[in-house]
Amino acid sequence: MEKLQRGRPGRSRLLIVVAVLLIAVALIAVAVYAGWLFPSNSPKAKIALNGAGATFPCPLITAWSSEYVNVTRAPTTPGPQVTVNYNCVGSGAGITQITSKTVDFAGTDAPLKPSERAGAPNLLHIPETIGAVTASYNVVEFSTGIKLSGYTLAEIFRGTITQWNSPNISADNTGITLPARSIQVVHRSDSSGTTFVFTSYLHLANPWWNASLVGKAINWPVGIGAQGNAGVAGKIQTTPDAIGYVELAYTVQNNMKVAQIKNHDGQWVAPTLATTAAAAAALASPPSPGGDWANVSILDQPGSTSYPIATLTYLLVYKELNVLTTLNQTKAQALVDFLWWAVHGGQDLSEALSYPKLAAGLVTLDEGAIRSITFNGQTLHS
Repeated sequence: MEKLQRGRPGRSRLLIVVAVLLIAVALIAVAVYAGWLFPSNSPKAKIALNGAGATFPCPLITAWSSEYVNVTRAPTTPGPQVTVNYNCVGSGAGITQITSKTVDFAGTDAPLKPSERAGAPNLLHIPETIGAVTASYNVVEFSTGIKLSGYTLAEIFRGTITQWNSPNISADNTGITLPARSIQVVHRSDSSGTTFVFTSYLHLANPWWNASLVGKAINWPVGIGAQGNAGVAGKIQTTPDAIGYVELAYTVQNNMKVAQIKNHDGQWVAPTLATTAAAAAALASPPSPGGDWANVSILDQPGSTSYPIATLTYLLVYKELNVLTTLNQTKAQALVDFLWWAVHGGQDLSEALSYPKLAAGLVTLDEGAIRSITFNGQTLHS
């Protein structure tokens, strides 16, 4: 009996040790599960992707950049933390930089011309979003929604209509007292896809706006220049009696006045999310991402609700990424992952910024393009 009694303290100590060990194991398991110990990919590698180009989608790409760094920062997201730097310098500058291979991707609202494709073979057009070019004005007497036909717009930007009380404008705006003041025209000073879209529309709407006045950079007959969509928007806002062309998102952000434009079906239509999407819905059978997009347009599309100055805007990316000395396998993978996210999860940020989401057909087209991208011949997204 005495020996049995002496053994009990030892057994108690053993039970305590076992209990402590079990608690420790449980705590370690909780810590690992929560990521406190051995967090995946910790510290996370950091990668920066660099792009440049169109100011037209700049508000959206800026929002993407802010969101994507958070998405990739999360411990549960595999791979590195990715920062997307996008320099909003205009489509022309973006095409120049991707052609000279100084950026990882570029943005443009103007599809590549044959000569530009020849200078940068193997570039893919990846439609990223859709937008509208507005005719925005700063006239005290007018509220938003003055009516301007495409023909009249072309005459204003040609310098043949110079007064706000012109008969052409008054004929479409009965019941409005028009001021007898000079129109101040504002246009882009840089090489711009927005300019390409706007001048292409004026060429469709007015026979006097000839082909020599269509392009990313033209010799404007009249007006004062400003750089970027933001620059034109700012110049309009600070110039009494001004009119200029600005992407819709900038006018919404700055509460600017915009004109209704007569569309293909003869209806006066304001630029909105819905009317821009209606124009894009008429796009049929786009080319392959590696094909010739030079003649792709959604300008002046049929449909009573279609806004007539709408366009796709594109990301330009090389199909074989090893042509870029800025990329290695890991960074190339990060670029492809970002592109996939942009045409899927990134679309959820579009509508709040007045860009319609990509239609399912364009998303499918983009998916095929992204799956075709390689690095040293190796596919990066299956």
